[in-house]
Amino acid sequence: MTRATHRGRAAWPTHPAVPDTETGAGTAPTTGTGPAIASGSPVTGTGHAPCHHGELLQGVFLDADGRRCAGLVTLPLAGPGSRADFVRRPGTPPEALTVVPADRAKAARAAGLAVAECARESGLPPSGGQLRLTGDVPVGLGMGSSTSDVIATVRAVADAYGLRLAPAAVARLAVAAERASDPLMLDARPVLFAQREGRVLEVLGPALPPLAVVGCVLGGGAPVDTLALPVQKVTDTDVQEYERLRVLLRRAIASGDVRLLGRVATASARRAQHVLRHPEFETLTAIARRSGAAGVQIAHSGAVAGVLFDPAAPGGLRRRVRACRHALDTHGIPTTRTFTTKESPDGPAHRRGDRPARPHTSRRPSRLPAL
Repeated sequence: MTRATHRGRAAWPTHPAVPDTETGAGTAPTTGTGPAIASGSPVTGTGHAPCHHGELLQGVFLDADGRRCAGLVTLPLAGPGSRADFVRRPGTPPEALTVVPADRAKAARAAGLAVAECARESGLPPSGGQLRLTGDVPVGLGMGSSTSDVIATVRAVADAYGLRLAPAAVARLAVAAERASDPLMLDARPVLFAQREGRVLEVLGPALPPLAVVGCVLGGGAPVDTLALPVQKVTDTDVQEYERLRVLLRRAIASGDVRLLGRVATASARRAQHVLRHPEFETLTAIARRSGAAGVQIAHSGAVAGVLFDPAAPGGLRRRVRACRHALDTHGIPTTRTFTTKESPDGPAHRRGDRPARPHTSRRPSRLPAL
């Protein structure tokens, strides 16, 4: 990571390199793209981060040393995201940080941690400032809204210091700020990510196979308090099953087998029902079967879910998707958006200047209009 040497507003890299799976070291170029540092005058930095659509797989896995680690594989979602603008005020104490909206406690912690990190790296004194967050990620549905805020914040603070932090450093700060983090600081490459440690356990392949996803929400879209969920004891048998699913997901990605991927996602979602207990889950899986879908995926810590289709399967994708949406509506499971994994991962959430900040517009509620 380096100081910036010019005031150019080049875009953040849309495909930051995945940290090395052994060392966790970032491999992205470290040439800064932030503004030149003008000592004594306020400096504004900007950061963006995407969200996701829940998980394809989540559980407890073994790392390279045979140690148990909680891990997950997220389903990328292009479009919604968080934007952070940080105004650094040199000469003010670092604890003089204000956040708008004021209830973003995790982002506030991330800002403080990022200020300390960036001051060390840049050789500049730590200073306070104002953080302003805007975005359109629904809260409480398990789409990584807090991680999106946190990562956008870290990137904005780094930009204000003329730095670009490697993904591994962003992951470390994100975990420190919110205890567990989604891998939104990485590109859309499918990775098994240890969310409580901020490290990649395995890169599962270069990209997910093409998928069409009919999004919906369970439980009426009510937010899920992840900290209030009961803690399940994980046995050796559980770990063996998660490792089996990991192997199958790796095979599905390598071969482009959407049916196998759907089986893995459905099995992971079903195991999660021991904790989540969504009353509509069996109805959701039955609709998926009748619609010719490959399977279902859910947010393992939220209410968002998706029915997974193979676009190349016979029978007409449009007809199958239409039948699925109609069945979901008939059974009172609200649908949200239909999207594909072929959508560009470097959408609005990843670019500078793409969405003007609207300081007086709060984040949309977690109900259906959010998507």
